Amino acid sequence: MAVLSENEIKERLKDLEGWQLKGKEISKLYTHKDFVDAIAFVNKVAILAEKADHHPDILINYNKVTLSLSTHSQGGVTDNDFNLAKRIDKK
Repeated sequence: MAVLSENEIKERLKDLEGWQLKGKEISKLYTHKDFVDAIAFVNKVAILAEKADHHPDILINYNKVTLSLSTHSQGGVTDNDFNLAKRIDKK
């Protein structure tokens, strides 16, 4: 799987609400009602990620969850990251 160019990433980000390019990854901040809802969201993401065999970096700050996606084995953002981001946003 090839790493996408910065221009390709920026173009594809137009189809994903709230996702941003940060360095060599795409990330998004999700805000939830409280800590319990944030953890429930993370658990849903964990199931999706495991099924895709593609695991995001997850930062939890009380009711805020930041997800960062990058294909570490390729050293940047690939189709896998966009595919998982789309699945996560459907949850």
